[in-house]
Amino acid sequence: MKLAIILGTRPEIIKMSPIIRECEEKRENYFILHTGQHYSYNLDKLFFNQLNLPKPKYTLDIGSGTHAEQTGKMMIKIEKVLQKEEPEIVLVEGDVNTVLAGALAAYKLHIKVGHVEAGLRSYDRRMPEEINRKLTDHCSDLLFAPTEKARQILLSEGIDEKKVFVTGNTIVDAVYQNIEIANRKVDILEKLNLNKNEYFLVTAHREENVDAKNRLKGILKGLELIYKKFNLPIIYPIHPRTEKRIKEFSLKVPEGVKLISPVGFLEFLQLEANAKLVLTDSGGVQEESCILKIPCVTLRDNTERPETLEVGSNILAGTNPEKIVKCTEFMIQKERNWKNPFGDGRASKRILDILEMYL
Repeated sequence: MKLAIILGTRPEIIKMSPIIRECEEKRENYFILHTGQHYSYNLDKLFFNQLNLPKPKYTLDIGSGTHAEQTGKMMIKIEKVLQKEEPEIVLVEGDVNTVLAGALAAYKLHIKVGHVEAGLRSYDRRMPEEINRKLTDHCSDLLFAPTEKARQILLSEGIDEKKVFVTGNTIVDAVYQNIEIANRKVDILEKLNLNKNEYFLVTAHREENVDAKNRLKGILKGLELIYKKFNLPIIYPIHPRTEKRIKEFSLKVPEGVKLISPVGFLEFLQLEANAKLVLTDSGGVQEESCILKIPCVTLRDNTERPETLEVGSNILAGTNPEKIVKCTEFMIQKERNWKNPFGDGRASKRILDILEMYL
């Protein structure tokens, strides 16, 4: 089996890391292609180093641009690599532009496509991720659904059940594999002078939130009210896009909110695992906080991770400041006894076994 692993953002690196490790362990014939979709490739390199992953064989340095520009540039460059390497299957993960570009380029070259984390739906077509994940699912030959709910969504859309496999989510593998490494390698709490369970952690970067002035303003006002109520520091690793919009919209970062530069996965995992509560618009963080037994308030009106709502680890707050505070109060009171719905930490092994059997 010759396998191409295509990725382009830090969440993909994290979720593909257990699969890459499994490939290394099994001595598979594979290579990594990194599109460079994220702006800071240096930070991506830090992720590879921290997670002890081999460097990509190909880096395309695509960078930022409109969705059409990014996807088009990626397809052109990915196609050339695939024609040169002639893999039997291309593996993509998630819902960013890299995923759709990799899947389409492979599909048009008649190369098999495997989609890790297939079947997620927010049913909000304003989100570019929703378009990407749906189109990728429908041109994939193997769909690795993280949960039974995701499998049922795929079947309801007419996808052949023989193509769909419930494997669990590789984020569970990644969290289990890396939390101990994090505790050995880094101590971000000491660096930031934080105590366990005595701070809030925030991430907000989705374009439907930060590119809309009223929504971003609502999030910042919500953080202001949380600080006034609980008087605990709010740690916010700020995404370059969000920082840029705050300046453009002439918004003020409220008292009690400490902006820090983006951190590596190990540091972020440690920040998550020790927080009192997490506020986020990230799908991956909703999953990670659920696995780590940390209450989560999602700063969105919908989620493609409904399992987190069902088990009670997460609640939707949107961007209304008063609702953000009420949801925070509610989640802080919750018992952290929910069951992780995303699997047992062996998803990457299952995926590799299915690939080998299929090919």
